[in-house]
Amino acid sequence: MKFLLVAINAKYIHSNLGIYSLKAYAEKELRKKKKAALAGTGKLVSSVAEAGAQGAEWEADGAVVTETQSVAGVSSGQVQVEIAEYTINHQMDQILQDIYRRKPDVIGFSCYIWNIQYIRPFLKDIPKVLPDVKIWMGGPEVYYRAESFLKEEPTVTGVMVGEGEATLAELAEVYGEAEDIDIRLEQVRGIVFRKTSGEILHTPVRPLLPMDEIPFSYNNLEGMEHRIIYYESSRGCPYSCSYCLSSIDKTVRFRSLDLVMKELDYFLERKVPQVKFVDRTFNCKKSHALAIWRYLLEHDNGVTNFHFEISADLIDEEELEVMEQMRPGLIQLEIGVQTTNPDTITEIRRKMNLDRLKQVVDKINGFHNIHQHLDLIVGLPYENYERFCQSFDDVYWMRPEQLQLGFLKVLKGSYMQEMQQEYELRYKDEPPYEVLSTKWLPYSDVIELKGIEEMVEIYYNSGQFTHVVEALVENYASAYQMYQDLWQYYEEHDYMGIQHRRSARYEIVLDFVKEKYPEQADVMRELLTYDYYLRENAKSRPEFAGEDATDKRFVRAFYEEEEKERKHLPGYEQFDRNQMRKMTHLEYFPHMGKMLLFDYKFRNPLNQEARTCMIKKDSLERRG
Repeated sequence: MKFLLVAINAKYIHSNLGIYSLKAYAEKELRKKKKAALAGTGKLVSSVAEAGAQGAEWEADGAVVTETQSVAGVSSGQVQVEIAEYTINHQMDQILQDIYRRKPDVIGFSCYIWNIQYIRPFLKDIPKVLPDVKIWMGGPEVYYRAESFLKEEPTVTGVMVGEGEATLAELAEVYGEAEDIDIRLEQVRGIVFRKTSGEILHTPVRPLLPMDEIPFSYNNLEGMEHRIIYYESSRGCPYSCSYCLSSIDKTVRFRSLDLVMKELDYFLERKVPQVKFVDRTFNCKKSHALAIWRYLLEHDNGVTNFHFEISADLIDEEELEVMEQMRPGLIQLEIGVQTTNPDTITEIRRKMNLDRLKQVVDKINGFHNIHQHLDLIVGLPYENYERFCQSFDDVYWMRPEQLQLGFLKVLKGSYMQEMQQEYELRYKDEPPYEVLSTKWLPYSDVIELKGIEEMVEIYYNSGQFTHVVEALVENYASAYQMYQDLWQYYEEHDYMGIQHRRSARYEIVLDFVKEKYPEQADVMRELLTYDYYLRENAKSRPEFAGEDATDKRFVRAFYEEEEKERKHLPGYEQFDRNQMRKMTHLEYFPHMGKMLLFDYKFRNPLNQEARTCMIKKDSLERRG
């Protein structure tokens, strides 16, 4: 019997922790059942540790049973749990064909707001090509309305409610038995399922697992070298934010630190590019967070980046001291501000000391070693257009590396959904259930804020226009007003909704400046050129940059001198002058009065900008 766990993800670089955790726990339980089944019939020839390894073997009445033939403690059949992970880059036909070739007996789909629309068509098509397959669903997008979902999707057998590890393990055992399925399913806690008769049955709620009982999810990272690896050291959230489902589970459970350190070592030893902690509020328990941060500081491999979602106002001076010592790029922080309106903060049941949050963000900015990502939510109660603009400016001037504008998603099962009438919430019927209007915010304002979001993504979050934006915003009392003007310029010229090449974005900004601030055009052109070469090692000069003011004879002399003595380019000893020239760029900026060297071999890990240094004209002998 084959149980196939399917994840269809939003982005190709992401892994789905949920299905890996389900598989790991199910395999652990299957091994326990197998061991118990064989205890009276044969001699165990491998150690307990070996029992967890692929290919572990037992002797049973002269027969050899391998891990790939694992029996779920029963004699009726074999149970295998497999993972199938697909991305939005996979065509629907490709996915269907691959599922068919795997020939599963049972399929489990992992369902979230970002992928449920991709999954639904398969619920109709899979039974046409695999008529005997049983389909199960899990994840927050289905388990808060399990019965209604089953009524909507008649091909689905059941829904796993809440945590799925233990439930999946029991389902695998039930289907491995292949007898009296309905009766046995009634004994599985934490499911809503359709009996053979068509009756829909709810079983009792399943208690939560201690975190240490959940095995490590990643015993093999083959094929995941370039993915973001998700990891959890805790589950649940102590807070009650009305827009979030995590607030429903207020019982925060932590994985023991010994286990966490061991598992982090696994990532560090393999130099995984990025590990993203999915703990809802990572630092809600200081001793837990501080111990992990100290461990990462002490065991830094120089490569791996760790991402944390935190409440910045909880950070104290002891934690800041540890952060200050970290390698640039070792950790990055995502901080949910959501709003700076005190009335809104109270209404959404959020606990936040805004003054302390600002202090912490400012201090971390001063370290110059940690990427900070701050979030705002459009559509919260008591926040109209003008007040959101204030929240925007408040957070913008905290100077995070990224400022994300999210739009309220009215999630099923959330308190926000309960309040939709009082708040006059109007939102999309289809996932992700995004806000359209509220009592305080009409749809016309939401449209504008969508445009502002795109401008912020292009001109702030991309990190490609840092210096020109800093100069441009000086013309405004409000940062929001600058992005509003950019959006209106895009609208007037029908630029919205078009996939522009990168250089075109620079040209658009320059044209905007020529129209709005013509006296600044030459300076802004230079800043745009500076921003461009900070990121791009381009050997063909972009049109917007205008004429190159760099003395070619000086450039030639510079690289000749660097070939003799690596005064400005340490680390280039194995390269000759021509190679160094290809790997770097020299540019003279008349308004700055500076000759700058852009070194693309050594980039800032926080923003990927090239290392720069100023080259004095009298620093070498002119030749040529």
